[in-house]
Amino acid sequence: MGQWWTPLILRDLYLGVDTFDELVADLGISRSLLTRRLTDLVDDGLVRREVYGDRDDRYRYLLEPQGRDLIPILAALAAWGDRWQTPAGGPPLLFEHDGHECVPTVGCSTCSEPVTVETLVPVPGPGARAARGTAVVASRPLPDGAIARRS
Repeated sequence: MGQWWTPLILRDLYLGVDTFDELVADLGISRSLLTRRLTDLVDDGLVRREVYGDRDDRYRYLLEPQGRDLIPILAALAAWGDRWQTPAGGPPLLFEHDGHECVPTVGCSTCSEPVTVETLVPVPGPGARAARGTAVVASRPLPDGAIARRS
């Protein structure tokens, strides 16, 4: 996900733009860069290649379960953009959920309430460790407004 084009490629695949040439045309990305990004997405298990047509060098790219799990997150990011950076004329894409229009949000898996910066508290997990690039949650102060729940 750290690569610039990854969210846009995943979005397009979700929307059915799934051949190499379609992706190049829609994204305006260079062929060599798209090749590298798609190779990374396939290698990382987010996307699979599937031969289509009568030639064995033409591929359709399809989301794997790992890539499909990112779509609600990307939709929530799109909703954030629509809230804060809506282009003139309104959002370019709307979302429906079970037949009704919705604004995708991030919700709690336990209570289904929206997760906000005020209600989200980082706590050490079972894999927490002090390592380069990893903040040690237990030794850092809680974000402003967070409810203290550390034990």
